[in-house]
Formats: sequence, C-alpha cells, structure tokens
Amino acid sequence: MRLPLFLQVWGIASLSMWVPAIYAEVRSVHQVSQAFFFSGMIGLVAVTAIALARAAHPPKYGSLGQLLALLATFALLPVFLALPLYDGLQTTSYLNAYFDMVSAVTTTGANLFEDPSRLDPALHLWRAQVGWMGGLVMWIAASAILAPLSLGGFEITARGQPGRAVASPDLSARADPRRRLKRITLTLTPVYVGLTLLAWVALMIAGEEGLTALCHAMSVMATSGISPVGGMEGSQAGFAGELILFFFMFFALSRLTFSSDTSATGQDRFDKDPEFRTGLLIIVTIPVLLVLRHWLAALEVQPLADPALAFEGLWGGLFTVTSFLTTTGFASVNWDEAQQWSGLGAPGLILAGLAVMGGGVATTAGGVKLLRVYALYLNGLREMERLVYPNSIGGGSSGGNRRIQKNGAFIAWVSFMMFALSLSLVCVILGALGLSFDQAIVLSIASLSTTGPLIQVAADTPIHLAELGGLAKLVLCATMVLGRLETLAIIALITPDLWRN
Repeated sequence: MRLPLFLQVWGIASLSMWVPAIYAEVRSVHQVSQAFFFSGMIGLVAVTAIALARAAHPPKYGSLGQLLALLATFALLPVFLALPLYDGLQTTSYLNAYFDMVSAVTTTGANLFEDPSRLDPALHLWRAQVGWMGGLVMWIAASAILAPLSLGGFEITARGQPGRAVASPDLSARADPRRRLKRITLTLTPVYVGLTLLAWVALMIAGEEGLTALCHAMSVMATSGISPVGGMEGSQAGFAGELILFFFMFFALSRLTFSSDTSATGQDRFDKDPEFRTGLLIIVTIPVLLVLRHWLAALEVQPLADPALAFEGLWGGLFTVTSFLTTTGFASVNWDEAQQWSGLGAPGLILAGLAVMGGGVATTAGGVKLLRVYALYLNGLREMERLVYPNSIGGGSSGGNRRIQKNGAFIAWVSFMMFALSLSLVCVILGALGLSFDQAIVLSIASLSTTGPLIQVAADTPIHLAELGGLAKLVLCATMVLGRLETLAIIALITPDLWRN
C-alpha cells in the first residue's frame, strides 16, 4: 500500500511520541507519559484508518503534490503534534500548544514558555524533537521536492523556471518523484542522525547534562534554537559547549557541508562555494569590526585594554553572529560583553539583519539565503563596472560563480522583494491588531526568517508571546509557515497552470 506523503509523515510523528513517553515513564511522571502514549496511539489509528479508506486511490500528483504535503506538514500536522503538549502541560490553551508546535516544526524556535521550569523534561524533549524532525524534513524536501521545482533558492542556479519541474537525466525519477524522495531520504537521514549523535556525545564530554546536550544537539542541527535551560546561560558546558555548537552551525552555511548540489553544476569545494565564502566573510568581519571599534575608542582614553575581556567580546560576537546568520538563535554568554565592547545602542538591529540574510540553500536555515545575497552582490558589482565602462561586456564567470544562471540576479531580486513585501504586510497586520511598530517589526522578522530567539534579544523591551492575542498568534503561525516554505512555493501551489502541466 502506497501511502500519501503527508500520511507517512503523520505516522512517523505518531511513533516518535513514544520516545518522550518512555522517558517520562522512566522518570515516573505517569500523567505526561500517558499523554504522549495515547496521542501516539490516536495518530496511528487515524493514519491506518485513512490509509485503508484510500487504498484504492493511490496518490496522483507528482512534485507539486509533494509540495502540498510539505505545506500540510508545517500547517496542519502541528494540530496533532500539540495534543501531548496540551494534555501533558494542562496549564495552557490549545492555541498556545499549536503555536509552539508550529514554531518547532518550522525550526523557528519562538519560546512561548519563557520559564523552563514550567515544562516537564519530557515536554522539553518533545519540543526539541519536533524541531529536529522539522529540520530533517527540510533537508530532505530541499533536494527531493524544492530542487526539481526550482524553488527554495535553487531557482538561482537551476535552468528551469520557478515552480516547474527541471529536466532530469534520471527518467525514472521524473516519472515517479517518490523514487527520488525515497533515494534522497535514505541518503541524507543517516548523515543527519549521525551528526546529531556526534554533537550530543561531544557536548556530554564537555560536561553538559544529558537531556540538555541532546536538545542542544538537535537544535543546532535543525537551527531551531530550542533549549530546555533557556539557552547558553543555563548550559553547564561553558566555552567548550559553545565551541562545539559553533562548529556544527557551519552545516547551515552551505549544502556542500553534507551533500552536493542537485540542480546545478559546480565545483564541490568550500573555497569555490559562494555561499560558504560569503558566510565566512560575514562571520569574521562583523565581530572583528565590533571589537576594533571599541578598542580604537579605548585607546583614546587609556593605552591598553584587558586582553581577556577583548577575547570574551570577540568570542561572544563570533558565536552570536554565526548563530543568528544560520538562524539558530543561540546567544553566547559573552554576548553582553560583546555589546559593551561594540558600544552600539541597538545591537539587535545587527542580529535582525543577519537573520534576514539567513544561511545556505537547501539547509535548515531560513532567511533570504546567502546564495541570493551573493547573486545580488555580483549584480551590484557589474552595475558599478558599467558606470565606469558603459560599453563593456560582462566576462564569463569562474569558480563558484558558474552555479548562478544568467537571470539569477533578477530572480534573487524578485525573491528579496517578496520577502520585503511579506514583511511589510505582516507588520501592517500586527499593527492593526494593536502591537507597537517595534514589536511588529521584530516579530515579523523573527517569524519570516524562522529565527524565534530573535524576539528575546532584538527588542529593547521583552516581548512576551503568551500575552499576545489569539489573532496575532495565528498570524505569526501563518508567517512562520510562509517563511519556512517561502513565497515562491506558495505561489506555485496556487497557480492552476502549474497543476495542469
């Protein structure tokens, strides 16, 4: 029996509920354990019943049908994922539970429950686990669903038009996209699981508590930023733990860290990859400039500065910049020191800008994506060259630039403008619902870039998500789904001509 993709994801999510159920039962928290166990049973029964009813009606749609299943995974599946959270916590509304699950499965990681002690450890494990599964879904969907349709950043490099299937030499994959999905799932899942286990073991060796280490390992791979202890301030691993997470964040800078490009030709080398080079340049330049800014100002007052404080400020900036560029959202314990060294009155603005840029194409990171930023940068250089030499002809690209197609800059600009228009629209809606401009802009950027922890560090005054109205929470849920799938994918789903092709 061939199940629709959404039913397969639903079934796997139902089985995964037994992991926190067993963990809660071992700790003798029977009420929480029962919430997960019976929710998982309900899910399996529902999936089995629907599968039997559809046994005579196999799935008909190809890549666009899979894209629709991906949308259902982020928008509808949290209705089911919220059941054990709502039943296990029993001190929150179902809307709050749904909001939290949308935030987790889209790898946004917006923290609705600000006090970590309010949740049982099994519930913390479930939140991190849902975020981790959402990251795995995006890893697989990027190569198996978005790449063939020239979406999700692949439209910059692919030869096909956004939303339309790209011609592939693999005729069997074109005839049945499910084969491609199965092959890529079997290829990427062991890599994703193995890297998560490696990060977990490394964090425990560094002195982190087992559950915290597991949640942080899953969160850094999924770039969700979900933590059972409130982030790095509650971590026991200290500098070593931050260093481990720092290196694992690089998997969100470029897909070449774990896979090769599927829709474009290019050299699979980091020194030739434009995304990795652009990300590395940003990661190095911004913290150094922040430290040097303070150092030069300090020389006017005293001849020497404390090298230890300088290192703390540099590391705090380096870790936090990398975290928000990859839309993970972990802030270093030395970030306060970095802010003092920078002397900037609004450091949250820098973090918001980094989150908007985002990480690499086909990774778990959100935002506009580094490849689009790089394409716009190249186009800007070309326009400045034409100002000096109006009759010049653009030369051929070399190295990683060959991955960008002829109209790549135009498509990147369209994607950026769609992001900006979506941001403006969400800000207007949130403002109409009674939020201030500062709150609306921070919430909009955090949701569209899937960087939930930005809400806690970018605003001058803390924003308490639990205090928002029901309509505002639903708007943010829709925004998180939009930010995860991107506007071009939504347009492809609502274009009748694409379904007829």
